[in-house]
Amino acid sequence: MSDEMNSTAELAAGNFIFDFIKEDIAEGGMYEGKTVHTRFPPEPNGYLHIGHAKAICVDFGMAEKFGGLCNLRMDDTNPTKEDVEYVDAIKEDIAWLGFKWDDRFYFASEYFDRMYDYAVELIKKGLAYVCELSPEQMRENRGDLTNPAVSPYRDRPIEESLDLFERMKNGEFEDGKMTLRAKIDLASGNFNMRDPVIYRINRLHHHRTGDKWCIYPMYDFAHPLEDAIEGITHSLCTLEFEDHRPLYDWVIKNTSVPSVPRQIEFARLGINNTVMSKRKLRQLVEENYVNGWDDPRMPTLCGLRRRGYTPASIRNFCERIGVAKTNSVVDYGFLEHCLREDLNENAARAMVVLHPVKLVITNYPEGKSESFQIENNPNRPEDGTRTITFSRECYIESEDFIEEKIKGYNRLYPGNEVRLKSAYIVKCTGCKKDDQGNITEVYAEYDPETRGGDTPDGRKVRGTIHWVDAENYVDCEVRLYENLFDDPEPDTGDKNFLDHINPNSLTVLHNCKAERSVSDNASAADNGAPVSYQFMRLGYFCTDKDSTPEHLVFNRCVSLKDGYKKKK
Repeated sequence: MSDEMNSTAELAAGNFIFDFIKEDIAEGGMYEGKTVHTRFPPEPNGYLHIGHAKAICVDFGMAEKFGGLCNLRMDDTNPTKEDVEYVDAIKEDIAWLGFKWDDRFYFASEYFDRMYDYAVELIKKGLAYVCELSPEQMRENRGDLTNPAVSPYRDRPIEESLDLFERMKNGEFEDGKMTLRAKIDLASGNFNMRDPVIYRINRLHHHRTGDKWCIYPMYDFAHPLEDAIEGITHSLCTLEFEDHRPLYDWVIKNTSVPSVPRQIEFARLGINNTVMSKRKLRQLVEENYVNGWDDPRMPTLCGLRRRGYTPASIRNFCERIGVAKTNSVVDYGFLEHCLREDLNENAARAMVVLHPVKLVITNYPEGKSESFQIENNPNRPEDGTRTITFSRECYIESEDFIEEKIKGYNRLYPGNEVRLKSAYIVKCTGCKKDDQGNITEVYAEYDPETRGGDTPDGRKVRGTIHWVDAENYVDCEVRLYENLFDDPEPDTGDKNFLDHINPNSLTVLHNCKAERSVSDNASAADNGAPVSYQFMRLGYFCTDKDSTPEHLVFNRCVSLKDGYKKKK
């Protein structure tokens, strides 16, 4: 990590959550002498995305900063949306980011029996009752800022509610017939406190408990109980739970839970040119707008991983954007900036030609070939060098040649010299075209005194271009990715986000030419992880999961141009 990143990370450590926890564990604080204990509680109803990465870094990161613990808990209180596939993917993503939960892996469903007992406790205390209002009737009787909510069942005798709640559990009533509501304050200005539903009847198969339960706790009731049962000291939530905190505290205060956690809210991550609603991401997948949850255009962690994002780049991004108390939107370019910084330091270099045209060095001996040693990464001398070969015919980018000179163009045109990266200086002499006028070959002569690109006579050569030996290359497929949406805010207001999908978000190039080292490195990576490169002059790329030794496939991670840095 650079000095700039280190200093930024140190500043970020002093955010308001850090300060709260520091006060809580200090002498005289509510958790004096206790180990800081947090949790990350994802709902297993979809894949994690970049917004979850921020929450993961806050939950696990705060525990790390204080030498504490962080639990991983699946919030599987809603059986209609849960899937084992998502559970496995969540664990994989968090581990990929570099965080560990050791043996502290839990499911909310593990506590269903205890939650039921806590609900019974509330009924016995006169703090909960069985209500027979339908969802529609409950909405009609919710009241407003000047009128309280109404429930004709609020004063139902305790024994009657206990009997009905047990019969709800035993499956005697149809779905939606009854609910269990907390008895708090029907006139509260916080509508979350107007006798909220804490249990509902829902006959659906649960992926872990099967058909044991036909009643399930609401999240606002289950969440504080789960935290208290696990001994969580600090329950870190996104800002939408701020209005739910009074209910969180009420549940803790009025049940005989074994500990008292503190809920602290922070702003969730907003980022432009994407959507982060699980429902909308699922729609993109199910309606085939993208090629699965791990499509490199998706903001999911598995999609970003396939795109070539590294754990370090995402963690650094989350650290540097900080933790705020107000919602804001982060420029997607800053996420790219963090990736670019990481790959610049760590990615191997390679020469790959995306739009090839043949360059013939007419005065280079036919049948001759020579080798050059060039650095794998100038920022990492310890990575050593690799061998590239050079012969009479090479491939260059088609845009690196024009027939007539234009101002500011320093590449190949008749009469101009350029440097073939790490090889020789060549002078363009012309080109060959087919019957349709397309350029099929470019001709040049090389200066044998300029091996390695040196100019012993001191002459200035402005242009340097990359190339690949036409006698020693591998064909590959390259996928160029742009933002999935062409609108910075595709799902705000009355917009239909599907109307703003970028038609140019994916361009597939075939028959690209790569130096052979990329094939050797890709074959050596036997763990299935993407292999990252800087394709010289083109950007940062990584191998795709579709890649095989016989058919290499590369995804563009990010371009070389850093728009965010330029704006700063």
